[in-house]
Amino acid sequence: MSDRFTDRVAVITGGASGIGLAVATQIAAEGGRVALWDLNAGNLETARSKSGATYTHTVDVTDPAGVAEAHAATVERMGQVDILVTSAGIIGPMRPVSELPYEIWRHISAVNLDGTFLCCQAVVPAMRDRGYGRIATVASIAGKEGVPGGAAYGASKAGVISLTKTLSRELAPAGVIVNTVTPGPTETPMANDVPPEAVAMMKRLVPLGRFAAAQEIADVICFMVSESCSFTTGSVFDASGGRADY
Repeated sequence: MSDRFTDRVAVITGGASGIGLAVATQIAAEGGRVALWDLNAGNLETARSKSGATYTHTVDVTDPAGVAEAHAATVERMGQVDILVTSAGIIGPMRPVSELPYEIWRHISAVNLDGTFLCCQAVVPAMRDRGYGRIATVASIAGKEGVPGGAAYGASKAGVISLTKTLSRELAPAGVIVNTVTPGPTETPMANDVPPEAVAMMKRLVPLGRFAAAQEIADVICFMVSESCSFTTGSVFDASGGRADY
């Protein structure tokens, strides 16, 4: 599968670290040209050299104008976008619903759900017109089950699952494949924001007894955005170490 992504252009949001960086590295290693979109400008150049990406763009995925500009600049530089992976996301503070400030709820929702919507909206018209595209959204096991103290995160990821299913139905007639992945706890910089007691609790809930490596999630996503994923759309790819099987 060393040439699986030859002649394909992939945009990876949140591509400067974690799952996004692992996906970018794999796609580039298999012949694809990769654009990394991330808010962290300081990490982007390092990520570019690590991953073999072609292009980087600093973007806030909650900003409609910024996403539109990033898309236009990417197309100008790379010609088109064949693949989108929306891995930009945040966990945010762990608080019970009764103690969660509304502004924190809105910020987490804006990054995780609104950002996914805006990035998908940017790439969809050209994919539909060309009759080809692969979109992989990154949700979470929390979007299936809910997590005490993580209402905003879980609700936003549940929204990503629903958005993905809707988009897959809208785009199926055009041959554009849209799926989502629901990782369990994964060893990424984002996991550093979780309190130690919550980390211990999450490990206890995983039958395999550990966090996933980012590469393990990237392997699933790379299938989702490959040409081999040709008759599976609107699906939720579980990657939770056995925590959920639905």
